[in-house]
Amino acid sequence: PWSARQPHSGFAWSWLGAALATTSLSFGVVTTPIGRRYHPALTAQAAAPLAEMFPERFWMALGSGEALNERVTGQRWPAKAERDARQRESVDIKRALFAGETVSRRGGLIDVEEARLYTRPDVPPAFIAAALTPETARRAGAWADGLVTINQPVERLRAILDAFREGGGEGRRLVLQVHVSYAPTQEEARANAHDQWRFNTLSSSVAAELKLPEQFDAATRLVRPEDLDESILISDDPGWHAARLADYAELGFHDIYLHNVGLNQSAFIETFGARVLPQVRRGA
Repeated sequence: PWSARQPHSGFAWSWLGAALATTSLSFGVVTTPIGRRYHPALTAQAAAPLAEMFPERFWMALGSGEALNERVTGQRWPAKAERDARQRESVDIKRALFAGETVSRRGGLIDVEEARLYTRPDVPPAFIAAALTPETARRAGAWADGLVTINQPVERLRAILDAFREGGGEGRRLVLQVHVSYAPTQEEARANAHDQWRFNTLSSSVAAELKLPEQFDAATRLVRPEDLDESILISDDPGWHAARLADYAELGFHDIYLHNVGLNQSAFIETFGARVLPQVRRGA
């Protein structure tokens, strides 16, 4: 978790099999196959049976990671430039494995010895680049099957998408995760956001280096509820939420994933299912 007030941190790979087996939805997972916590050969093996059992419904979002998640193995935490290089190298390894090759590599940033996928899906999972800045998005255009980012002011999002397309990503899948805070009153919606997700105000460069949930809490202790307006959609008005989502759709995103940051998940699902998503679909 990113905060001491969030006591759970589930293992995504355990959950994915159950989610794919009991729904007809497409699911993706954000992973960091840079050879520290997750080696690209291991994440490829984890992904292969999911892609085989649930064809074209599973995708992988590949990022450069955060120290909070990766440092538990006790290895050195690389600088951002090295993590980016490791990410690109891991993509090449994974593509070779899904193509049926036996992969051995020594002397680079990530070592592999005679790795091979024996369970190999007919259609490999899409490799979606996780990017929060135009610089990262531009580099990802050279290798990624698509782009996933999080909600930011519209002009910043437009700059990220433009950079991805300029880097070679024209026409590829665009995915957006939107952080929302909905509650029956504006005051409750703002309080939920401030309690559970105020660390979203941290820059990506700072968030990547903090090591413990308590450090995230300390780094955001002076964040005010009103400081969250750029990073979270906070409102008790379903119509307002629908209008903001329509703005994102107009930018060209193919998929929009909603994350209610509060603990009131049932009320969020019921209200957005009945009063928000129908409006967005009518406007599509």
